[in-house]
Amino acid sequence: MAAFVIVDVTITDPKTYERYKALTPGSLVPYGGRFVARGGATETLEGSWSPQRIVILEFASAADARAWWSSPEYAEAKALRQASSRTEMLLVEGVPPGGSPAQQGMLDL
Repeated sequence: MAAFVIVDVTITDPKTYERYKALTPGSLVPYGGRFVARGGATETLEGSWSPQRIVILEFASAADARAWWSSPEYAEAKALRQASSRTEMLLVEGVPPGGSPAQQGMLDL
């Protein structure tokens, strides 16, 4: 089942963060990760959440996402991100493909 890493980023050192952005894509490849959103425009629909930058990554499974996050391929980039920003990061499991309407969220909005 797909899993998503959702990151709310507040950049504190733009120059270092640019180095982070350059290193991250290559670290995703061995784990099958891909960007779904990477700093695009956001619009608050409810509440007061107003993030500076949102990043969403997709992996084939939560295990793949965890493996990437703790990998040697991501270690250098992660250290740069942690030094140049404040982040909130979540791992969220997706719904199973072909699941019932309730599993796909169609009945519980």
